[in-house]
Amino acid sequence: MLEPVKENFSCHPSTSLVTIIDRQNMQGMLEGFLTHLSTISQEIQSLQEQSASINVQLTNRKQVHIEMSTFIDQLMVPEIMIQHILNTPVTDSLFMQQLKALNQKSKFIKEQNFRDAHSCQDVQDIVDKLTVKAVTKIREYLLQKIYQFRKPLSNYQIPQNAMIKHKFFFEFLLLHARTVAAEIHDEYVETMSRVYSSYFQSYTKQLWKLQYEEGVTRDDLMGVEDSRANSFFTKSLKSRGTVFTLGTRDSVLSPTGLIQDIIVPHTAGKGETKYAFEVLFRSQQYALMDNGCREYIFLTEFFMVHDADAMKLFMTVMGKTLQHVQKEVCGVVMGCYDSIALYLCVHLIHQYRLLCHKRAVPALDNHWEQLLHMIWPRFEYVVKMNIQSIQACDPSKMATLDMRPHYITRRYAEFSGAVMVLHEKFPLEGVDGLMLQLQDEVEKVILKMAAVFHNRKDQLIFLINNYDMMLSVLSEKTREDSRECERLKELLGQRTGEYIEEVLAPHFGGMLTFVRETDHLIANNNTEALKDYEKKVVPLVRSFSSTWKKSVERLNNEVMQCFTNFRTGTVVLQRALETLITAHHTFNRTLAHSAFHHLNIKADIVNSHHLIVEAKKYKPTF
Repeated sequence: MLEPVKENFSCHPSTSLVTIIDRQNMQGMLEGFLTHLSTISQEIQSLQEQSASINVQLTNRKQVHIEMSTFIDQLMVPEIMIQHILNTPVTDSLFMQQLKALNQKSKFIKEQNFRDAHSCQDVQDIVDKLTVKAVTKIREYLLQKIYQFRKPLSNYQIPQNAMIKHKFFFEFLLLHARTVAAEIHDEYVETMSRVYSSYFQSYTKQLWKLQYEEGVTRDDLMGVEDSRANSFFTKSLKSRGTVFTLGTRDSVLSPTGLIQDIIVPHTAGKGETKYAFEVLFRSQQYALMDNGCREYIFLTEFFMVHDADAMKLFMTVMGKTLQHVQKEVCGVVMGCYDSIALYLCVHLIHQYRLLCHKRAVPALDNHWEQLLHMIWPRFEYVVKMNIQSIQACDPSKMATLDMRPHYITRRYAEFSGAVMVLHEKFPLEGVDGLMLQLQDEVEKVILKMAAVFHNRKDQLIFLINNYDMMLSVLSEKTREDSRECERLKELLGQRTGEYIEEVLAPHFGGMLTFVRETDHLIANNNTEALKDYEKKVVPLVRSFSSTWKKSVERLNNEVMQCFTNFRTGTVVLQRALETLITAHHTFNRTLAHSAFHHLNIKADIVNSHHLIVEAKKYKPTF
């Protein structure tokens, strides 16, 4: 079947011809299609270029439309703006909103006028009239607030807070009515300057009336005996307070004390309450600091001034007040002899200056410096007066002088403790030098007073009692490793050791001398030299054996009666017994030397253990 078909196809030549023609037609058609595709590509590219061009034109027209719309919006004055500027109270938020919008329109019109845009001329008149109206209303409002400061007993914070809330008003005046802005500025400055000056003059005058009627005088010095009152509980002394004791006076420096409400003279006067100088000073300076900080912050925010301009404006407002306060403080300080009060005031100044810096208010720095220049030299002067009073002390002319702690050393201890408590919290330059001078003079005068006693033992008791009292007071108030405490420990240790030798001598002097003289001979094994002491050994051993218990008892009675502080007496007694036991142990060791073997003393030698047991009977239970 296949073969005939093949033959059939091969038999017709026209089949090949048809195929060739079809191929030629197909080729022509494809070539035409390719040409058409090339044309379409060019058309597409042309369309893309046209599309991009149209897109740019559209973007430009949109941008022009936006700018034109914005331009028209900024030129157009809406009816709502006119109504609020004309009729709405200035305190209303809608007025503030439209005022800021008006401010923007005014700026825009000025910019366009600078560019010679004639289109702004149509609305210029309307905007100007609205600006004038707004300025008028703002001026009336601000002057009204300023006049509120002039009312007696008015709270300054209320109108100030209201002005700060609407501080854009002054910015608007600066931009559109500088004359009115200057008027507001000058009116505020003049008003507040008078208000602060009047307030602090009145307040300070009333405040000083609350000071103790009988304060510390030039006679209340460390080395001067107080002879104005026979009783410690007299009214005058109670009102004067303690001159050299800190007590709770440093409460003015506590975190709560620094910012405590100020004293109201009218209220305090009703109860006839009186205060120390530092309390009144704190109240005055806190009132000034608080008002000054608030005023500085207000001026910088409302009047938009900074740095040197802010300082200048602040001094224009507060300068007269600061001068008056400084003058009043100077007058009181120059008559003040209360060294603790002065020192507390110095610390108050430093604390308030730090508080101002925390509030970012540098405007009062000069005020604090002026106060320090007044108070610190006065403090130095009063302390040096106390030093001179101690130098001038003549123990031979003192009415009463016994072995108890003297009033000078007690005053020194209280005062030194007070100063050091404050100094450790906030060290101040110059304090260490003053206190070192004072300590040196106190040590000298104690030695002078001790010399009045003819008996060396009495002199040592006097010194120990005074050193111990000073150390006890200072240890309670300051660090035990402070310079003052370390010095007193050294002096107390020296005098206690010397006293122990004196108090042991009447009872055990022979044995102590024997031990002291033979100790180095034993160390060098000098047998020949030890033989020179043979005659002393037997009497010493037998005497000690028969009397040591009674001597220890008498020693206890004597020591415990000599010292005003029971604890001190027991400490001295224990040291004396320790010295005795150590010496007796050395004594027994010496007797065991070959130089004394031939002596018949073994039965009379007291075992050191017996002394230890006896000493425990007098050991304190605390």
